Amino acid sequence: MIKTGQQHIESLRDGRQIFLDGALVGDATSHPAYRGAVASVGRMFDFQSAPENRELMTFETDTGTRANKIWQLPKSYEELKARRAGLVAWTELHAGFLGRAPDHVASCIAGMAMGLEVFEAYDPARAKALVDYYRYARDNDLYLTYVIINPQADRSKSAAQQQDPFLSAGIVDRDAEGITVRGAKMLATGGIMANEVFVTCIQPLQPGDEKYALSFAIPMNTKGLKILSRKSYEAANPSVFDNPLSSRFDENDAVLYFDDVKVPWDRVFIVDSIEMVAKQFHATPAHVYQNYQAQIRLAVKLKFLLGVARRITEVNGTTNFPQVRETLGQLSAEAAMIDAFVTAMEAKGVQRGPYFVPDRHTLYAAQTLSQQLYGKVLNTLRELAGGGMIMLPSSVQDFANPELANLIGKTQQSPAADAEEKVKFYKLAWDAVGSEFASRHAQYEMFYAGAGFVVKGHAFRTYDWDGAKALLDRMLGSYALADEVPPPAARAAE
Repeated sequence: MIKTGQQHIESLRDGRQIFLDGALVGDATSHPAYRGAVASVGRMFDFQSAPENRELMTFETDTGTRANKIWQLPKSYEELKARRAGLVAWTELHAGFLGRAPDHVASCIAGMAMGLEVFEAYDPARAKALVDYYRYARDNDLYLTYVIINPQADRSKSAAQQQDPFLSAGIVDRDAEGITVRGAKMLATGGIMANEVFVTCIQPLQPGDEKYALSFAIPMNTKGLKILSRKSYEAANPSVFDNPLSSRFDENDAVLYFDDVKVPWDRVFIVDSIEMVAKQFHATPAHVYQNYQAQIRLAVKLKFLLGVARRITEVNGTTNFPQVRETLGQLSAEAAMIDAFVTAMEAKGVQRGPYFVPDRHTLYAAQTLSQQLYGKVLNTLRELAGGGMIMLPSSVQDFANPELANLIGKTQQSPAADAEEKVKFYKLAWDAVGSEFASRHAQYEMFYAGAGFVVKGHAFRTYDWDGAKALLDRMLGSYALADEVPPPAARAAE
């Protein structure tokens, strides 16, 4: 099934329990806090279902039907690159500002399916549940979010040692039908617009945490599932002209509370195994495949931000200043580095059984450097713009006042744009760089892959240290002190 935008939007009118500003939200698709983002996701589904995008966006499954390439399990280098082309085209619709668009968690589940033998060694019944769910989500064109982090509380204690034993989602009961889950998980980014949620834990669990060692997927309207929405940036910014990004791409984040939620066994992939909860990400291609998608998205986002940087210099008439060209050159080199990492992940990819997966260490190297890069890029845009992003009309309504519109025309001058074009551009630039929406994105890009020490730890563990040691030892073995200074015995004989 290849959904249209209207079909996806209609699927969200399912009675899910979303709480915002102290009240239950009736219909997220029409609510002023979410409707712009929902419509943006709808446009993504319309794009994938357009006949002219059939080859770009879809592939033929093992059952002969077609599905979005986000669910594809590439069997070759060429298939991996072709999948990336579809992901890039989809991401360009939101310029990378939907960090948890449908392609992210789909990549995670697809990566687990590529490592099915790991699940089979753990429990054949759970492996069957996983592969059946992969096919169900693929064939029904589902949009998935996930919650894989426990609520922040006392970080010095394990999940089981917290004051409330069900602060974090854990198993409170089980029977022949399934498990019952109680507690909270975060961050359901995009959950307002998703069909289902994948629930597990990517943080290390400790002995005694077995009841939190679970992995399952359920619909967002499951009985007992409460969606606690963060503040909506979209609600405060209804004008697209004034806030073109936050009014349309605020994907929202939410804490999910499981109020004794029943999960049937055919939706449970792991239960009670701390070891397997870690293996589902790192012993399968899942962690690599989902974060490979994230780097594709970031490459698109940086390309957009470089477009903003260049336009700033054009609007300000500074493009030909030597120091400005130097700055743009630096930005272009950094953006090219992320592009190169994506290409290198593919070129250095490896065959895993029938599947071709991106290179693990190249991914973690990219994440390590990109965490440091995003804030630097934003700061560079601020330096290029100066006060241009701040001294703007208060809102689009200023243009409706003839006297103010005349003054705007006089005061918002540029060698490359008229007053309306300049204001329009700088409103966009501020929404990308300085607004509350932009601040959330800066935080997101720093931490979506984990804290810096976690990402660097992945880079450390996956580097070819044996090869580096062998190269060093070979060089050290190519000469010796005795080649130039005879040993004491030889000197005595002389």
